[in-house]
Amino acid sequence: MKVRYGIVGVGGMGSGHAKALQSIEEAGLAAVCDIVPEVAEAVGTQYGVPYCTDYHELIDRADVDAVMVATPHYFHPEVAIYAMEQGKPVISEKPISVTVSAADAMVQTAKRTGVPFGVMFQTRTEPIWRAAREIVESGRLGEIYRTMLVYADFRSQAYYNSAGWRATWSGEGGGVLINQAPHALDRFSLLGGLPSKVTAFTATRNHTIEVEDTAAAMLEYPNGAVGYIYCCTTEAPGTDIMEFSGEYGKLQIVGKQIRFWQIPQGVKGYSDSATQMWGDPQSEEVPVELPECETGHAAILRNMARHILHGEKLIAPGVEGIRTVELINAIILSGKTGEPVSVPVDRARYDAFLTELVKTSRRKDSGPDIRVTDSFHH
Repeated sequence: MKVRYGIVGVGGMGSGHAKALQSIEEAGLAAVCDIVPEVAEAVGTQYGVPYCTDYHELIDRADVDAVMVATPHYFHPEVAIYAMEQGKPVISEKPISVTVSAADAMVQTAKRTGVPFGVMFQTRTEPIWRAAREIVESGRLGEIYRTMLVYADFRSQAYYNSAGWRATWSGEGGGVLINQAPHALDRFSLLGGLPSKVTAFTATRNHTIEVEDTAAAMLEYPNGAVGYIYCCTTEAPGTDIMEFSGEYGKLQIVGKQIRFWQIPQGVKGYSDSATQMWGDPQSEEVPVELPECETGHAAILRNMARHILHGEKLIAPGVEGIRTVELINAIILSGKTGEPVSVPVDRARYDAFLTELVKTSRRKDSGPDIRVTDSFHH
């Protein structure tokens, strides 16, 4: 009773997934595929499994039960949709697509075929994020009035020069938002929901690249709440902060620390009933209990296997991956046009906008691509 995975794209994170599968009781590695023959052969030989350069060949194999898609972003929809059409469950690397229209096609295929579809948002498995999700979903914050995300990271010019497709409109479809920030944007939208309007600023500050290395956005939510996002690859040391302020509580996550304050009377409840000019609603910090659990890529791979075998609920359903793409597309479009952008994003408008950027995009002439699995920026 094992789910046999085939991995498409093993030159980067795919090789990490191949390694992770060696320690998962409910799953195993059946075959690998990479467009570079030498890479496919090396990984296939390392794990003693068949290898190929055509993803159709891998997906069509009878001994492949599920497919892990770890190609560059633009190819996620093409490979995932083919796999689902063949009845093969899919996990896509993040983000599920470059555009919301392509994400729509993936989600629609999953719904039409009924094939399990997941996304590799492995940071959802970490104890602090499981605890944060429980706090929000149990209603302990009440109505959310404000959201905030600061995800400031660092990448060197050498990193961007490591491959001709990196940080180009034609190769990645964006910069920090689509490459470094998707995990943070996923957790942010999972806890705070999607805004209805985005007003953004994007810039290329410290790198010689086509796409943004800095992005900031003001958010407006359907209930009147406001929010703020800041993402970059220009800061050291890094900063990772989220905050959600609601009627009955405030949730704050700074790095690996989580804090929660409860406000029994409610912020507006106190304000409406107060008879004194000065005063604040009573608040109390409540310890947050962190669950003991498996984390990382292996947890998502195991979870999909257990979903297939035993019906276990998916930790990161692919249908939820569209939220991250909505945010990415909205911020990029608003930042480039200088205009507010409504969410859901206008699919046709964004496709036309990106097509124009791709027309002028140029692959960097920086030597052969360096394929090295990142050991700390997952």
